[in-house]
Amino acid sequence: TMLTVQRLYLKDFFTLLFIVSVGLSLVFSMLEVVNKIDEFPSATALILYALYSAPRFFVYLLPMSMLVCSLFTFSQAFRRKEMVAIQSAGGRLRTTIFVPFIVSGILMSLLSFVTGEIIAPDFSSKAVQMKTSHEGKRKSIALHNGSIWLKARDGSPVRIDLFIAEENLAKGIDIFSIENNFLKERLIAEKASWNGDTWILESVIRYDLGAGSITKMPSMKYDGLDSPDLFAEEIRKPDEMGITQLYRYIHRLKTAGFSNTKLLVDLNSKISFPLINTFMILLGVALSATQKLGSGLFSAGLGLVISMVYWFSYTFMLSLGYAGILPPLIAAWIIPVCFAIGTVWLFTHISE
Repeated sequence: TMLTVQRLYLKDFFTLLFIVSVGLSLVFSMLEVVNKIDEFPSATALILYALYSAPRFFVYLLPMSMLVCSLFTFSQAFRRKEMVAIQSAGGRLRTTIFVPFIVSGILMSLLSFVTGEIIAPDFSSKAVQMKTSHEGKRKSIALHNGSIWLKARDGSPVRIDLFIAEENLAKGIDIFSIENNFLKERLIAEKASWNGDTWILESVIRYDLGAGSITKMPSMKYDGLDSPDLFAEEIRKPDEMGITQLYRYIHRLKTAGFSNTKLLVDLNSKISFPLINTFMILLGVALSATQKLGSGLFSAGLGLVISMVYWFSYTFMLSLGYAGILPPLIAAWIIPVCFAIGTVWLFTHISE
């Protein structure tokens, strides 16, 4: 029956997809680890770090894997005249054989979205924490209600409302100087910038509790904090955030008077990128049905070429968005939308 045929093709496709996507994710994770091999004390630590990094690579590599596997599966079926036999038996390709693959594409897009939104950010955070602990760095930073808490060189607690890593700029700084277990002095600054050697606090209010005085200063040097490079590593980067976290971060930047075009592009790309999985599987099916692709290896190679063209085009448009040449919405969506339109057109021209 047609149901049995559908199951056989789905089994072949998903078996190959699992091998390719998971295998490539682990390979790329291990390649990343090779560059950091001196930073880990044991093979177990290296393997754990690679496993924590794998979900991030899985999201990136899934569209290519979907295209390659669908091309390989159906080019073989068409080459062996299996589809001709199905049509001769009264089967309809688009509305019977390929419908489960459309559903599968939608489900894989959802899986990619969930992985990128929940699993990958959490695992990436664990990888960073593990790397930091193996490097012997002191864990002196904590995040609470969006604020950053850390210790100055003399042990004084420091709270930062917002840190903008791209500009080495901190907003809303509160420094509590403690001596003999008592609060000796408190510094409140509107912002602080790193000049390459030390931090410059601006719009400072100094509370000297010992003398009972309050002093206002336009600016002052403060060398009690380390270089921003030393603690920025523990602050999540955009690719380590989910959509909700990134949106909140962008909102906080906007509230503080900063507009970061790159983050807006990244936010849109976190939605547009997973959706392309649905159209990658459709493209593999459509190309196999409308073109004589020959061997499975040739089909897989074609899938790699198309994936690379898509990837370079997509990243080029994102770069234009980062540079402000294109609006963030257009930069993140123009290639997926054009690609989707072309794929749907090819799919509708499959002969029944």
